[in-house]
Amino acid sequence: MSRGVVLITGASAGLGEEMARQFAALGYDLALCARRTDRLERLRDELTGRRVSIRELDVTDDAAVFAVFREFAAEFGRIDRVVVNAGLGKGAPLGTGRWDANRATAMVNFVGALAQTEAALEIFRAQQHGHLVLISSMSALRGMRRSMTTYAATKAGVAAIAEGVRSERIRGVDVSVIFPGYIRSEMNAHVRQKTRFMVDTRTGVRAMVAAIERRRVRAYVPAWPWVPIGAALRVLPLSLVRRMV
Repeated sequence: MSRGVVLITGASAGLGEEMARQFAALGYDLALCARRTDRLERLRDELTGRRVSIRELDVTDDAAVFAVFREFAAEFGRIDRVVVNAGLGKGAPLGTGRWDANRATAMVNFVGALAQTEAALEIFRAQQHGHLVLISSMSALRGMRRSMTTYAATKAGVAAIAEGVRSERIRGVDVSVIFPGYIRSEMNAHVRQKTRFMVDTRTGVRAMVAAIERRRVRAYVPAWPWVPIGAALRVLPLSLVRRMV
């Protein structure tokens, strides 16, 4: 018996792929979408015992976002949770000639997240229930320097979307925003292995899924050391913040 239907974007790799595995293990059916359908097919074949549907989706294609979400809802009869996870980690210091990289990150991480939120809430309002989960980042808590500036700004925007929707108090809709710390994934594969506080994908995602299952309004994960670091980031002067992250 299914515990419900979870839709995850960006499910072909990294955090999204591992979330799919862990939600399947908990007894959820899955609606998975990403640009790379070959990887989604392999994941679907791996997740035996659960109903898994896949679709190709580029979250910067607004029309496709709405179409795919509606198709999933029609196929399953409902969507109980949407995890807005698809993301991009490109970036360069502003003014150094890499507008293309910064724009791409902004379009995927913020505009794409906005489209996914709109599509999810269309479904949730119609069925009068649902759990909206937006994946932000610890970097969203303060402005970040150099190649992280645009990425951090987009993730701060994602957190603001979550808070705005939550303040609307839509009937039957819960909203969670998750702030992952350093979790190993394909997006940060280029980062040196001995980065302080970096945890492996499975461990980090386990903390994310636990927070999502508890329907936490706001969660820094893993809790140690990111809860105290998060508190510090909010109050420390910028001169100290740049040394920490």
